Order: sequence, then structure tokens, then C-alpha cells
Amino acid sequence: MAAHGRPALRDLFDESPTPHIAHPPETHHRDFYVATDGSYRADRPGGLGAVIETRDGTRVARVASSDSPPDNNVAEYRALHLGLDVLAARAPSTARVGILVDHDDLAANVNNALLAARHPNWEPTRRFDIPEASVNHWRGIRARLSGFGEARAARINSDQNPAHPLANEPSRYAHVNREPDRCVLPEPAEPSRTTGPQYPPPSRADRNASD
Repeated sequence: MAAHGRPALRDLFDESPTPHIAHPPETHHRDFYVATDGSYRADRPGGLGAVIETRDGTRVARVASSDSPPDNNVAEYRALHLGLDVLAARAPSTARVGILVDHDDLAANVNNALLAARHPNWEPTRRFDIPEASVNHWRGIRARLSGFGEARAARINSDQNPAHPLANEPSRYAHVNREPDRCVLPEPAEPSRTTGPQYPPPSRADRNASD
């Protein structure tokens, strides 16, 4: 199980929509999953949180960091940049990565960037809408995404995000930063028992886009 009694990240990813990308169920089993969240408080410092697990639910890392972003949108980009940095230091370059965020635009921008990377001219299918104060973090996010074998982002609800408490109360969860570094590889992927054509579940299909 994931931190704080939440469902495993793989289960959350499997049950959540991936904006702009629809795909058969078999293809979305990742090697690693990273959930991130950022918080903004006008009257006190905010925070960044990240939780990383392997496909079989083994925890790789957790991060709870205080931060002072100018707004909540910027906090979300900073958190994802941090989470991908931590994952990149622990995962092989061939890793298939599932990203979980509770920010609609961020999930959409990530998947749009992933689709653009497969376009002959690197052209996005939709216009990126990046907060001005997050431009540098967005560059870092895209650089990290290009360093993995495959990635895609799912949009989850805030109350399901295991990184949410880490971001909202970083001082309370500061002990997670003292957990020993781990470089954990997931168990081998389960062989597929599916034969014939596969179709994405309704919750994951995007009728206006193709993979």
C-alpha cells in the first residue's frame, strides 16, 4: 500500500483518466509511479510532496519539502519537477513511468509534451499553457520526461493523492526525508493473458484524441 493508507499508486493510475491519451489496459502498466503535489499558502510557507513506488507497490522514496511558491499553479510544477528529479536518480533510462497529479492543466501539458516528442517536427497537438513563473521548471520537467523510456500522466483527485499531506504539512512529515536512499527495481511484469483486440476503459478514453 502507498503512504498514509492510500491505494497503491498503480491502482490509482489504472483507474484515472490520462488526458489526450487513450490506450489499451495492457499498455499502461508502468515500471515506476510518481505522485506529486504542491501547496500554496498566502499566510505561511507552502510545500512540495512526492511519493514514488514500483509496479509491485514497493516504496522507492518520499519527499516533503517546504517551499514558498507565488501561487498554487507554480507549486504543482515545482513539485513534479522535484519528483521527476528524485525518480531519475533511482530509475534506469529505460523505465516506463506513470505520473499522478491532481492538477488538470499540468496532466494535460505533460501528455501533450509526450505526444509532441513523437511528432516528426516536435509540434504539440495543443497549445501549452504554462504559468510564467514555471517556465524553467517546465523545461526541467520536459528534460526529465525525455530521459525515460516512456511516460504518461494521469489526473487524480486531491483527496486520493498520497503526496497531498506531504505537501500541505511538510514540517510534520519531515521525517520522510531521512529515509534511506533506495534504488529498487520492480518485479518482472506479469505475462499478459489478453488475446484479441483491446479497448481502453471508458474512464480512460479520450474521444477527441488518439494515442
